[in-house]
Parts: sequence; structure tokens; C-alpha cells
Amino acid sequence: MTLLDMTLLAIILLAAILLLWPFVFYPLVLRLLPARPVRLTEQTGVPSASLLFCAYDEAASLPAKIDNLRTLKARCPGLEILAFDDGSSDGTGELLAQARDVLTLVRGPGRSGKAHGMKRLAAMARGDILIFTDANVLLAEDAIEKLLPYYTDPAVGGVLGSLRYEGAGTSASASVGALYWRLEEKLKDLESRTGNVMGADGSIFSIRRDLYPDFPDSVLDDLTVSMAVVFAGRRLVKARDVLAREMMVARREDEYRRKIRIAARSWHTHCHLRPGLARMSRLDRFKYGSRKLVRWFGLPWMVIGGAAALLLAWRLEPLAAIALGAAAIMGLMLGSMARRGPLAALMDLLLAYVATFRGIRMAMRGQTFTTWTPAKSRD
Repeated sequence: MTLLDMTLLAIILLAAILLLWPFVFYPLVLRLLPARPVRLTEQTGVPSASLLFCAYDEAASLPAKIDNLRTLKARCPGLEILAFDDGSSDGTGELLAQARDVLTLVRGPGRSGKAHGMKRLAAMARGDILIFTDANVLLAEDAIEKLLPYYTDPAVGGVLGSLRYEGAGTSASASVGALYWRLEEKLKDLESRTGNVMGADGSIFSIRRDLYPDFPDSVLDDLTVSMAVVFAGRRLVKARDVLAREMMVARREDEYRRKIRIAARSWHTHCHLRPGLARMSRLDRFKYGSRKLVRWFGLPWMVIGGAAALLLAWRLEPLAAIALGAAAIMGLMLGSMARRGPLAALMDLLLAYVATFRGIRMAMRGQTFTTWTPAKSRD
């Protein structure tokens, strides 16, 4: 092989490693690190807690959510529950108002976004522990009881729960999404075992109230709030026995738009968090880069590796390069039409990378998203 051929091969291998790093090599590294168990102590008193969530046009999800809240309240009578309605137009506010016996409703002035709503609720909350969730997420009956004892370890500043997705078999998009989130849950388990988890999603997580930060409405509140625990020198851990469940997004179009929005806000949040990220330990900076930055740029790794593979194939055998390119184009065409099966799953995986990188690029150009719209295919 010539020097150019060897260079192309090295580029292909490097691109493959970077593409697989967050899901294959990074978990292997985490498994080699020493464990840091949470040190639970005898409870002298259960800390008070406030459960907070925001809703926008969630009327379809709310009957089950309110029943779930009643169950949680019955098991933990001291639990304070606060809900923010972000200017819903489908009767969400009215459904929440009818549940005033179990929750306190705060109505927004219109569309102001989840971050704004959560900040308002956090300012009102009286609990020592703030527990955050989403309107379409249902918590296990014993979730609150199992979460609060983790705070008997004074080093712990925040606790994530474990999310279980339902409806994975409804479509290829849902199947790919479910696989992605299973990998996410495994990564969080490994990160927690070795020290700190690198951020929470909004389904179920909690922090000590005195660690709640100030932040602009344009950032992801769940990532910003949870990382404030790490920046404060406390531990952000994951509780495998604190369970929540949520329905998967079934339609490809819904998932694509959702990933663009999340990626754009993630990059904007990353820029906001840079001063704190720079002060983290070397281990936590390694975790953050492996979990976030390398994954966000998955599409460039695919494009660079694919281009290098085509060029190498052309140099070795032009007909093989033509066949490889034709097969890729045919696969894209068939995958775009398929809604089930392996080709549909591969297409959804590719679209996830495209949507993520598109969102990152939009954020780099100054565009971000403050409000959100629930995916109808999740109902």
C-alpha cells in the first residue's frame, strides 16, 4: 500500500473509533475505573421534597399523570407537588386546575418555555429536595421513598432515577430510540459507579434545593441544573431502584424535530456551562467529552470515514467504489421509504445523527429553541 492508502485507512479507523467511542470504548474505560459507592447512613429524619413539572398541551397524558400523582401523594403525604402550565390550548390548564387537591398550579403568561416555568416553580418550592419530572412521565409508586434516602450521604447533591421506555415495538423510530436510551441508562449507571453522572434528562432527577442555579431561559434546564451539582463539588449519582416510565416517540418526523431542538439547546447550554466545565476534575472532563462532545459530532465522523472509504476503494478497484456508492444510495432510498425492519432502523439511526448535527450547527449560528411542542405520536 502507498502512503496515501495507509493515510486513508488510518482516517477510516479513526472515524470508526470516534463514531463508536461513546457506545463501545467509553463504557469499557468506565468499567476499568474504581467504584465509588454511595454511603447511606441511618435516617434521623426524611428530608422534605417538592415534585415539579411543566406541561404544554399534555391533555392526553394528564389523566394518567394525575392518578400517578395521587398515588405518590398518598404514600408520601408531605410531598409538595407544583405544576406549571405554559399557555396550553387543549385544556391542560383546566385538567391541572381540577387536581388542586393534590397539586398547586402556576399558569404562565403564554409560551415562555420549560426553563422559565421550572425556575418559577423552584422559587416557590419549600422542599429540601427538588424532584423534577415531565408531564408525560409516570413514576413508580415507591419512587419518592426510594429516592430520598440517597441524600443521607452528605457528599450527594443530586440523584437521577432510571427511565424505562414503553412502546418500543410500535415503529422502527421507536425501536431505535429505545435502544439509544437503554445505552444511555447503562452509561449513566457506569458514570454513577465511578463518581458523577454527566447530566440528567428531564424525566426524573433531583437536587438539593440550595444547589439550584440561576440560568437563562434558552438553555436546557435539566442539564444546567444537574451539572450545577457537579460544579458545586457534590456528587451527581443515579439510583437504579428509582423507576419512571415514558412512551417512545413513534413517528420518524416527530423524533427528527425533537432531536434538532434538543441538540440546538444542548450546544447553547454547553456554551453557557463552559466556565464550570473548565473547573471540573480531569476525570469528569473526560466523561463529559466522551458522553457529549464526541457524540454530537457523529455525522462528521461518518462523512469523513465514508469519503475516505470510497476514495480508498477507488484507488484499489474503481468498480468496487462505484458498487459501494450505488449500494449506499440504494440503501438510503429504500430506508427512507421503509417504516419497519433493519433498513428502517438504520435510516432512523442515520437521521438521528443528521438531526443532532443540524441542531448543533443551528446553535452555532445563534439559533436556539425556548419553547417545545409534545410529540403527538407519543400519545
